Amino acid sequence: MENQEKTTEVLNDLIQINNDRADGFDKASADIEDENIDLKATFEKLSGQSRKNVTELAGLVGKQGENPDTGNTILGSIHRAWIDIKASFGGNDRTSILEECERGEDAIKKAYKEALQENELGEEVRTVLLDQQQGINLSHDAIKALRDAHKAI
Repeated sequence: MENQEKTTEVLNDLIQINNDRADGFDKASADIEDENIDLKATFEKLSGQSRKNVTELAGLVGKQGENPDTGNTILGSIHRAWIDIKASFGGNDRTSILEECERGEDAIKKAYKEALQENELGEEVRTVLLDQQQGINLSHDAIKALRDAHKAI
């Protein structure tokens, strides 16, 4: 029973951070200025990736006989508020946007790494998390490459 509780806790934590990530990319996409419109499709794709992750994770929680958490983390809410404050003081240029996105990607990468260190996870859960982690890592690298390419200009 303890393994089930730990697995549910890990999955719900990942649901929350994926919700944070999706909301963050939705916000970035909605707030984007015309000169950065090329980022909109990328942000929408990454938001969609997290929403798909949430659906998969919620299904795993349901298989545990539990109800999935549908909220966000407090830190995610604070991060989005910080982005709003930073933007109001002129921090809404391409480099700032991509740096904040990469900071969020670093957080979700860390969350998956920590989740996968849990020994109590069953094989099905571990397989799903490894697959999602691979997508997260690729997305992080894409955001970092966009940021680096812009810094080189």
